[in-house]
Amino acid sequence: MIELRDLRDEDEAVLFQWRSEPEVDRWMSDADLPSHAAHAAWFEALRNDPDMRGWMITRAGASMGLLTLTGLSSHHRRASWNWFLGSAEARGRGVGRAAQVLGLDRAFGELGLHKVFAEVMADNDAALKAQAAAGFRREGYLRGHVLKGGRPRDVVLLGILSSEWADLREAARRGLSDANLIAA
Repeated sequence: MIELRDLRDEDEAVLFQWRSEPEVDRWMSDADLPSHAAHAAWFEALRNDPDMRGWMITRAGASMGLLTLTGLSSHHRRASWNWFLGSAEARGRGVGRAAQVLGLDRAFGELGLHKVFAEVMADNDAALKAQAAAGFRREGYLRGHVLKGGRPRDVVLLGILSSEWADLREAARRGLSDANLIAA
C-alpha cells in the first residue's frame, strides 16, 4: 500500500541522497544542487514552518519519494505543490499516482485549501501526464522561466481546484483501491 507519512529525522539524509541523483536533479527547478547545510535548513523548515508541509511517500513502509505543499498561510487558501519519486523502483508502478490522490485528499480535506498549483518543467512528460491524470489542468506556460545547468528551461503551470477534486475523488480513489495501491 502507498501511504503518506510525516517526516522523520532520518528522512533528511535520504532526501539529500535522492536530490543528489542526476535522474532526480534534472527535473528540479533549483539552479544548483544545494549544499548539505542548505538542504538541512530546508528540511528543518519543512518540518517546522507552518507555511509548509511535507510527507514521505511510502510503499509497504519503504520510502519512495516526497510530496510537499508550500504557501499554506496564504489567505487565498492555495498552496504550491511539489512531489518527486526518489526511489527508481517506485517509478512507473502507480506510486506517484497514488501519492497525488492521497496528497490532494490532504490538501483539500485536512488543510481546507481552495487550490493547489504546480510548476513542472515543460519537457517532463511523465510528471505532466501524472498530474493531468490526477486532475490538474494546464493554466499557463512560462518560457525560459528557470535556469538549469545554465540553460533556460520552459515551465508549465498546472492547477486544480477543490471543487474539481471533489468531482474526481471517488473514481480516483476507487481505481487505486481496486489496484491495491491505497486502502479503501
